[in-house]
Amino acid sequence: MRAAGATHDVLPAEVTTYVGRRAELSELRRLLGVSPVVTLTGPGGVGKTRLAQRAAAAVRAAFPGGLAFVELADLREPQLLVDTVAQRLGLGDRAARPRIDVLVDHLRGRRLLLVLDNCEHLVAACAQFVSTLTTSCPDLVVLATSRQSLAVAGEHVLPVPPLTVEGSSPALLAQSDAVRLFVDRATAVVPSFRLTEDNTADVARLCRALDGLPLAIELAAVRLRSLSVGQLADRLDKRFTLLTTGGSRGPSRHGTLRSLVDWSHELCTEQERLLWARASVFSGTFDLDAAEAVCSGDGLDTASVLDVIDRLLDKSILHRDDVEGVARYRMLETMRQYGAQRLRAAGDTEHYRRRHRDWFFELTRRFEAEWISPAQVTWISRLRREHANLRVALEFCATAPDEAAVGLRGLPPFKEYWIITGLTEGRLWLDKLLGVTGEDTPSRAHVLWIYAFYALVQGDLPAMERALAAATETADRDGDESALAYVDHVRAYAALIGNDMATAATLFETAIRSFREQGDRPGELWSTFNHGLALSLSGHYERGRRILRDSIATLAANGELFWRSWALWSLSAAEYLHGDIADATGDALEMLRLQRQVHDKVILAFGLTVLAGCATRSDEPRRAARLLGAATTVWQTLGATPNNYAAFVEPRNRDVDTVTGQLGVEDAAAEFLAGTGLSTEDAVAYALGEVPAEPDAAVPFRSPLTKRETQIAELVAMGMTNREIAERLVISRRTAETHVDHILGKLGYTNRAQIAAWFTDRHTPPA
Repeated sequence: MRAAGATHDVLPAEVTTYVGRRAELSELRRLLGVSPVVTLTGPGGVGKTRLAQRAAAAVRAAFPGGLAFVELADLREPQLLVDTVAQRLGLGDRAARPRIDVLVDHLRGRRLLLVLDNCEHLVAACAQFVSTLTTSCPDLVVLATSRQSLAVAGEHVLPVPPLTVEGSSPALLAQSDAVRLFVDRATAVVPSFRLTEDNTADVARLCRALDGLPLAIELAAVRLRSLSVGQLADRLDKRFTLLTTGGSRGPSRHGTLRSLVDWSHELCTEQERLLWARASVFSGTFDLDAAEAVCSGDGLDTASVLDVIDRLLDKSILHRDDVEGVARYRMLETMRQYGAQRLRAAGDTEHYRRRHRDWFFELTRRFEAEWISPAQVTWISRLRREHANLRVALEFCATAPDEAAVGLRGLPPFKEYWIITGLTEGRLWLDKLLGVTGEDTPSRAHVLWIYAFYALVQGDLPAMERALAAATETADRDGDESALAYVDHVRAYAALIGNDMATAATLFETAIRSFREQGDRPGELWSTFNHGLALSLSGHYERGRRILRDSIATLAANGELFWRSWALWSLSAAEYLHGDIADATGDALEMLRLQRQVHDKVILAFGLTVLAGCATRSDEPRRAARLLGAATTVWQTLGATPNNYAAFVEPRNRDVDTVTGQLGVEDAAAEFLAGTGLSTEDAVAYALGEVPAEPDAAVPFRSPLTKRETQIAELVAMGMTNREIAERLVISRRTAETHVDHILGKLGYTNRAQIAAWFTDRHTPPA
């Protein structure tokens, strides 16, 4: 069982064997135990990433808070650095607070290893980010790889040298790391290859000529299909002599690798060169359909693309990954940058970036067309695979007003994608494109209402109001009835969150009428189930429940899952608040089963909260406390709290009172703590009864706090403010503040987030 809040500490798969680096690995392991920041530096191709992966795997046990490996090579936008790391750590973005603050609160007090791979193109952003984290989170350790140091306080720089070629005798040379790597890669290319007394000297000469650079050695080994080792070494000697114009010194390591890549390029056919250059516009990985659509034409017909990909795979220019049964291709960053230089030299960069953008925007249009269908989950997974490419497409749109206008038209079709994967990033791209385009750009009103909705869900009400006002003004001027209907929808949603159910019901009804007139079926369905919830909570329970059930049936008939999950939760919430506990429990559990396909943490937090209430009212206090703890952890990873949703504050407080009264403060806190220790997956399994319905009673912890202090600490861990604690316990705000300060002093902590971490991670207060 993973600890709650622990990262998904899965390292990138190693597809080739790892050779050498024993001394460097030993030193790196030592440094990770004593230094807050370690940066591996060295030229491209020297093996920094593989060494970081190896070290992270070796020291994993020393970091009970987990490890997170964050690949930055495909990240071009510095503003997304914090968001990228937060997503890797499983943190949602449902808070109006700065994302860095949420991240710091999550990491403070955790012994976690954060690996930032390929920082060189984001050095300034990475340096500021790492400095902020390590200053605020003393238990955090950062391992970075970069061609230059980050120059932050506490950083220990460990240069990664090339692999060695030592000795003169065949026996000694055979033990050198560079020679061993060459032999390993050579046998993968030519299985019959063996290191012998006759060829050892040539292998050593070759590895020395390549400066012991692992990437260069791997590229050279591919040539053994057509050349002997001696021929290969001779040809490299000639190339390097030309490269240095006959000088006595060989090329620099950068020059060595560049010369070898140049040679690889020269040995490619014209079609292979074209695909290499054009494929450099992709970010991360890409599939055959994308390659055919983006890279074909002008000397490379569509039917030839697969054959050319095969040949580039054979030459190790491209690498293949299998993702969910689909073959995808990628280039090492060195190769991608080389291809990009060739594309730029040919004057074709803008043309192929535009084709790239158009292909991925066509995907988003298909995503929109099949959103309400059985293909929905498949499309969500596909866009997740293409996330890096979507970023690059949007980045291109932000380069000029005309391109940004295309971007504005391309954003609404996948508005739901950002709801699922990241509102902060969605708002960033919306803001960028709005800033580049003029006031009269088509689709502007739609982009503004989407921005307003994202801001609302994050609790940024001032930004919501500004965007809605601008959307209304723009839609009125343009006569855009569709955008005006969505403005009503967002205002209804705001009223729903604020517990103004009568206003919400009226506005949703208005929006539904408009959507129906315009033939906007997805908009109508989205508003309809929310209308059912608003009606249910505004004194029209049976009518609202009927609308919700009809909505669920319609969505199910169309094979839809995402909005159906929300409709099921809305039905369960209405039933829970009305006292129909058995129905509420069944509908919430059905929602959890659906969410195993969509993986939306937000609705899981809502669902676990309702199920905790249902357990309370079913006289299952231990189960209720444990579910409440699990829900609290999920809410914390989202940076949010259910207290933002006014209709549930009082019922939730009442449930906590009931559970505490039945179990007593100490037992209730112990069960709550056990719940916070569940991973999201384990919490869902527990809620669904896939683990024993009544797990072994939690072992009460020995707390230095009194019962009253334990109760207050529990409320702090649930995200309550001092004012809310005061109202909850019927004490003055000053008394609540005094208790919290006293708890901090007893535990040796400095802020409230550490109290939450103490519960969540079972931390022992410092002596």
